[in-house]
Parts: sequence; structure tokens; C-alpha cells
Amino acid sequence: MALTYDEVYAQSVTDPEGFWGKAAGDVHWFQKWDRVLDRSRAPFDRWFAGGRTNSCYNALDLHVERGRGGQTALIHDSPLTGSTRSFTFLELRDLVARFAGALVAEGVEKGDRVIIYMPMVPEAVMAMLACARIGAIHSVVFGGFAAPELAKRITDAAPKLIVSASCGLEPGRTVSYKPLLDAAIELSPQKPHRCIILQRPPVEASMVAGRDRDWNDVMKAASPVDCVPLLATDPLYILYTSGTTGHPKGVVRDNGGHLVALKWSMKNIYGMDPGEVYWTASDIGWVVGHSYIVYAPLFHGCTTILYEGKPVGTPDPGAFWRVISQYGARVLFTSPTAFRAIKRDDPNGEQIKRYDLGSLRYLFLAGERCDPDTLHWAETKLGIPVIDHWWQTETGWPIGANCVGLGAFPVRPGSCGKSVPGYDVRSLDTAGNPVPDGEIGNIAIKLPLPPGCLTTMWKNDAEYKRWYLETYPGYYKTSDAGFRDADGYLWIMSRTDDIINVAGHRLSTGEMEEVLAAHPDVAECAVVGVADAIKGEIPLGLVVLKANVTRAHATIVEELIMAVRERIGPVASFKIATVVKRLPKTRSGKIVRGTIKKIADGSAYSVPPTIDDPVTLDEIAASLEVLGYPRDGVSAADRSKVD
Repeated sequence: MALTYDEVYAQSVTDPEGFWGKAAGDVHWFQKWDRVLDRSRAPFDRWFAGGRTNSCYNALDLHVERGRGGQTALIHDSPLTGSTRSFTFLELRDLVARFAGALVAEGVEKGDRVIIYMPMVPEAVMAMLACARIGAIHSVVFGGFAAPELAKRITDAAPKLIVSASCGLEPGRTVSYKPLLDAAIELSPQKPHRCIILQRPPVEASMVAGRDRDWNDVMKAASPVDCVPLLATDPLYILYTSGTTGHPKGVVRDNGGHLVALKWSMKNIYGMDPGEVYWTASDIGWVVGHSYIVYAPLFHGCTTILYEGKPVGTPDPGAFWRVISQYGARVLFTSPTAFRAIKRDDPNGEQIKRYDLGSLRYLFLAGERCDPDTLHWAETKLGIPVIDHWWQTETGWPIGANCVGLGAFPVRPGSCGKSVPGYDVRSLDTAGNPVPDGEIGNIAIKLPLPPGCLTTMWKNDAEYKRWYLETYPGYYKTSDAGFRDADGYLWIMSRTDDIINVAGHRLSTGEMEEVLAAHPDVAECAVVGVADAIKGEIPLGLVVLKANVTRAHATIVEELIMAVRERIGPVASFKIATVVKRLPKTRSGKIVRGTIKKIADGSAYSVPPTIDDPVTLDEIAASLEVLGYPRDGVSAADRSKVD
């Protein structure tokens, strides 16, 4: 008889070594571990110490050896080029083994770093897996990142080799990568020994003699190599996330813990079986793409989809439904932002009716908290469970979810579900004391973190401890704010920076956004706290309306203000809102609330390197000027907006 979620969760927190030791039996080891959990250097805990494995072997070779080489492993679907390509496990293994041989021929060895700066093409996945095959540490940088930001990552990682492409594609435009790469190398004191460039239509990149080599040329000359047995504790990759000091933070992921946790998650969280089709609509430049486009589906023997397109505009709001129908995807994992865009352009779900979505069992959302209105819309239109779940670049896999493989419990819109087995999640006050159920606190995770989470920051153990472990001794600080209800559901309301203090009352901007998003004319929204001379901070609302809304904006704003007053109360002091064309977001779909706040407060700000469209910030600044927040900034005392 299968264990229930409650039973599995209890085992994971009372006997983590027994729990994860059993889970580790589901993956291939060249040599079994000496200890499941080594805490001899706590808080630098290590899982499966002494064990030897290889992530590429578990992703590809193992399936071929078990007779499933003919199954499709990877589907590349690009509405931007109008093309599709697919690769069986055998075909992908052979291509990866050959590119791994090309890396070896260029002098890349175990422990060397390789930066991958590429668009959403199969060669990017091959490069990641080729690094894993030989023990090189890959660091994927989002394709098209600005040269100064790429230079910071080159400087920190000191790669022996960089893999890139001539260009990436966006709707209506082509982004030339090579000039950005050349500029970044010029800016960085760390120079790679070699660059391997995939020449991709419609741009042919100019090559630097003696440094740059063509992807096709090195593949023709290379001989395939076998997987190298690696220690479970050896680094698999570095993934940079924005730092508060302007210096990127290099999250380090190991081989063994990552492999065990991600393999376990596919069945137990997402309900997937080997051979089924899994689709994560994200980008390999982000942790979601690392974990659930590349590694986890392949570890589990699933077919994974690599999609080069957008939820709308490539060519229409039916793009996702076409992909699901065409390939028979069982699970779709994407961001709430993507669904808000679809809802905005097709509010009645007419595009959904054009496709057979009978294969789809679940929709999982993550990246930002999903407002209940969007979740209800997706549930109603798709007729399947819609599950908002929560995790971070640092953890690498979900912290809170509805684990459908363990027997799904009822969805509570606005909640990310319950703690995933392995995570002992607590809500603490500023002194580190537990807060009662239902009361907003600082979300923290009791150490040790489960397998798969970051082991440290690249070359920066001290900062790892300072950023994450010192605020609440014995806990990992998530920097998220929220609460746990009496039934164990987690409610992640906002980042701790987004908890605003209105006349002494700590209020969540996420709660206010939930109210705004429920308005029938609103497609998406953001609430930020702005400085006020009387109350310290007051909330400011920005809303994007659904397509074809013709009602007067002033009327809608009045309704929104009244709705917040009725749902949250006058204490929120929500009196300012405006309609905007779009919200400024990162390429991963997160709204840059901190930058909006700086604009409103008249503080100096820089354009975030990850922002999708910098022009959006100018539009926001213009909208805020109309509200009385001039771009050059004036003191809060001169522009109090409160009665």
C-alpha cells in the first residue's frame, strides 16, 4: 500500500538519512557512498559523501543500456524558426559524447569551468550534458545578457572555454550574441583559452583567429568519450543569481544530491512516469530550465521539450496549447506571468478550444506567487488541477508544493501547498522565534537542507554563511515572507523586502495584489511600498488591463481602491493606483518591484541586467509622473499622498 503524503513527509524530517538513502537507490552509482549525510563541516553539509556517480550517465547512457535508446529524449520546437527537431536517447548520448570529446581535445578537464552563453537550441543542452560527462563545471548564462554582466560571470568563474552561438531569436528581432561575447571577454581580466561558436542563421558571427572555433568543425574532428565517475560532492554547475552588492552570487550545485532529489521529484511531486512527455516552458538560463528542462526529465527517462518561443505572439495565445496537443505533454510547468499574458490576450479561452489537450494531467506554476484569479481561470478553462508551487535558485527544486505523486490534497488558491518532503519549513519573527499559525513571519528552513540544494557560493564560503545562515542560526533564510496555516499549507506572500510598514502595521503587498488581480478587468498587477512622510510607507498599485477593456480607467481604479478597503481594511491606506500598458519584468517573468519603488521614491536606480524590455521602465516612470512622482525625485515630505 502506497504511503500518504503525511507519512512520507514525517519520515523525511524524522529520519532524513534513511529517507534519502532509500531514494538514492533509484539512481546509478559507480561506487556507493560512505555516509548519506556528512555534517562534519556543518553548516557545509554534504550528501552521499564518498559515493561516485555521473549526471550525464544517469540522464542518457543508463537509459540506452536498459534498452530504451530508441525513445525520444529531447524535442526542440521553435515557432521563431518554424522548425522542430527531435533526438532519441541514443542519438543524444552519441552527440553529447562527441562534444565532450571536443571539450577534452581543447584541454578541458575535470573541475574546469565552461560558460555556456546560448539561445534555446539543442546544442545548449548537449553542451551542459557534455560538461557533466567529463566533470567540467558548467555555468549557463542567459543568452543575450549584456556584456558587462557576462563579463562579471567570466571574471568570477574563470572559464577555460566558452560555448556560444552567433545569435538568438526574439519575436520580430534577432539578437547577435558574438559582439556581446567579444565585448565581455575584453572587459574581463579572465580570458578563456577557447570559444566554440554555433553559427546559426540568419547571423554569421566573425571569428577571432586562434581563439574561436566553429561548432560543426570541432564536432567533425572529435572522438566520443565515456562518462567520468565523479564524487557525489563534486560540483556539477554554477548558476549566478543577482546579488545585493552588484556582484553576482554563484550558486554551486553538486552531482549526487542534485541527481537524487531531482529524480525523486519527478514521480513524487509531478506524478510523471518514464516514457511520458514533460514540458517546462522556461529558459535554460534559469534554474527552472536547468532542473526541469534538462536534468530531472532525463534522469527519470521522460521526453523533455525545449521550446523557443513565447506564450503569446508566436504566433498567438494558442501557442502553448499547440505544443501540448502536438506532443502529448502530460505536465506543463511554467510561470504565472505566462498565464497572465495568455489570459490577457484570450480572456475567454477561445484558443484552448482549438486543440486536443486530453494528454494534460496537471499545470504547475512557479517563479512568482500565482494570484487566485489566474489560478481559477486556468482551472476553469483547462479542467485540470492547477498547482502553484514555490522554490528558489538556491534550492534547485520545490520547497512547497502539492505532491501529486503522493496523493494530491485539495488546492488552496493563493497557497503553494505544503512543505515538500525533506524541507522543515518554519515561520520566524525577527528574533528567530516561531510565530503562530496564520501570522506572517520570515520563512526559514531548518538545517540540514535536503539534497539538491546549494552547497555554497562559488569561491565564497563566508558570504554563503552571511547571506543565508547567520540571520537565524540553525536555519536557511529564504528572504521570503509568509505563514503556515493550521492545516500545514504554506502561504508565501512576498519577499521580505516587499513587506511594507504602514503606520506601524506590517502588510503584505502580495495580499493587496491578490485583491487587485481578482478584478474582472485586470490581467496582472503589482503593488509596491513607496515612501510617505506621515505613515512611513504607503502602497502604490500598478495594473495591466485585459485586452478589449473599454471602461474608463478612473472608474476601474476607484473600484480597485474600494476592493482593497473592503478586503483588507482602511489600515492598508491603499489610495493610489494607475493603469499601465505593461509591467517591467525580468526574462524569467518576475516583476522588478524594487526598481519600481526606487522610481517612485526618486532614488537612483540602474536598469536591471535581467530586464526583458528596458523601455517598460520609461513607461512606468512616465505613469508615475502623472501621479505626482517626478523622475528627478523630491522628498517624501513634499509629496505625502495620505489624508
